[in-house]
Amino acid sequence: MAIIVVGHKNPDCDSITAAIAVADLLSKRGMEATPVAQGPVTPDAAFVLEKFGLTAPAIETDATDKEIALVDHSDLAQSLNNLDKGKVVCIVDHHKLGDVTTPNPLEMWVMPVGCSGTVIKAMYDFYGIAIPKGIAGALLCAILNDTVLFKSPTCTDADKAACEALAKLAGVADYKALGMDMLKIKGSVDGIPAVDLMNRDYKDFNMGGKKVGIGQVEVLDLGLLDKIKPALVEECKKLQADGRHTVMLLLTDIMKEGSEILVVSQDASLVEKAFGGKVGGALNSMWVDGCMSRKKQVVPPMEKAFA
Repeated sequence: MAIIVVGHKNPDCDSITAAIAVADLLSKRGMEATPVAQGPVTPDAAFVLEKFGLTAPAIETDATDKEIALVDHSDLAQSLNNLDKGKVVCIVDHHKLGDVTTPNPLEMWVMPVGCSGTVIKAMYDFYGIAIPKGIAGALLCAILNDTVLFKSPTCTDADKAACEALAKLAGVADYKALGMDMLKIKGSVDGIPAVDLMNRDYKDFNMGGKKVGIGQVEVLDLGLLDKIKPALVEECKKLQADGRHTVMLLLTDIMKEGSEILVVSQDASLVEKAFGGKVGGALNSMWVDGCMSRKKQVVPPMEKAFA
């Protein structure tokens, strides 16, 4: 039985490229493996795949009777439907451990770094397997994407070292220029419906028994979102009405290094408690200076507030 390698729901550049790379690595270790995704690729991921000659994974959303390698997540809420009816044989991630459990032993690679791509680079090195040029370029872009060109507080020295090595393998002379081109595409909002922006990088979490949704849109200039902010608030309201206690959307300004957070909640005081600020204004939002990372700067204080 072939192992399917899959990232989280609403897959981003890291999830897509990680699935491709881990499938390649498992195959070269003698296991039949194929990458899949739980949804279509984002514009920035499409740019990366085209640039490095890679094919977008087929879409798969059900784990029934399958062997599965999870990448870039270990949370049930973010994983395949019917995960308990499949067999998880491997997890590769850079987030906190989620609530996925298995009745069987499994291979796990989880490291406190800024991107799954950095973990996968270490895996290739550990097994002494050469990284194909195209995959090296894709992993490079994933790291630059997840660490926001090293601006994110999740970025580590290991991420920077991986980028240097991967850039050489991929033949990329100026990887920061490549990263900026990718982030410009990622931050493009012209003509994109609010619902698509909302789902571009959105995840659900279980916090103190409550369902909390947190999305993120990263742009080079927050002003690009001014006209669409009211529509984004409406999308937050729709999601919140569908059984969620709280929905938050981070509008992250890459250059100013901070985020405006749109909040729709049954109890906004929990959000205020998490960030020590005040939710208000016409958009029911708050600005959090220096906030770039959902993983490191948003989820932990929110979990503490809901505890």
